[in-house]
Amino acid sequence: MFAQDLTGSPNVDLHCHSTASDGTLSPTEVVTRAHEQGVRVLALTDHDTVAGIGEARAGADARGMVLITGIELSCLWRGQTIHVVGLDFDSEDSDLVAAVEGQEAVRHQRARTIDERLCQKGLPSVLADAQALAAGVPGRPHFAQALVERGVVAKSDAAFRRYLGNGRVGDIKACWPDLSDAVQWITHAGGKAVLAHPRKYRLTNNKLRQLIGAFTGVGGSGIEVLSSGQSPHDTTYLARLCRESGCTASGGSDFHGPGRPWCELGKLPQLPSEVDPVWHHLSDNTRRRLEALS
Repeated sequence: MFAQDLTGSPNVDLHCHSTASDGTLSPTEVVTRAHEQGVRVLALTDHDTVAGIGEARAGADARGMVLITGIELSCLWRGQTIHVVGLDFDSEDSDLVAAVEGQEAVRHQRARTIDERLCQKGLPSVLADAQALAAGVPGRPHFAQALVERGVVAKSDAAFRRYLGNGRVGDIKACWPDLSDAVQWITHAGGKAVLAHPRKYRLTNNKLRQLIGAFTGVGGSGIEVLSSGQSPHDTTYLARLCRESGCTASGGSDFHGPGRPWCELGKLPQLPSEVDPVWHHLSDNTRRRLEALS
């Protein structure tokens, strides 16, 4: 069965973004690029929204690909922002729809606060510019591009270094929901909750184990063992944590747009053979669609 052959690049990518959140390509363009990169199974996991899924599914169907319903929810654990990827859920589930609407409101308030903080530093207001650049709610990448277009900085990287990066004036910690809420929204909608890019949180090994324990304790069932820019040592370590916690393993590029070859769609190593892939545990309907690819 094809589902048993999905062991890594370039067949599967279960974490990427479009203009529905902070990506630079439309959902259709993401699907087209994924297809060109050899991806056959894709999950569009935009931040706190499912707005791009319908368009992405149409593009995937036209290209003989399987699109898995996805989202990346922002939440808090011990005061730190954590991201949880949801896979293969009912995007029309009433509780999930209400939660996503709430997340969107939080993101709008966050965007207004970012603009206010930048203005307090003597910069021009760029909220309208950032909104024009975003198909949905503007995020920090949109503010960075707006600052470039206003001539405040030469490049987006400079905007992050000076104004928007971690610890800078535009790094606004939104009022995200608790980790348990994010996981339950996904699981109650019939999906699988996956802890996104665990090494990016820069937790000690002990705290990462505590996070995984809290995550599984509220119903989380998967860990992103593969993520772009990750060392082989980290992959081996995450595979071990995956086995020890009884979690399934996922992987995705975290693609946001062209120009970053280290996080290109489908460009992932093989999943370690000792882990249990998340696609073996998706819904019967999704697994039938995967098997039909063989």
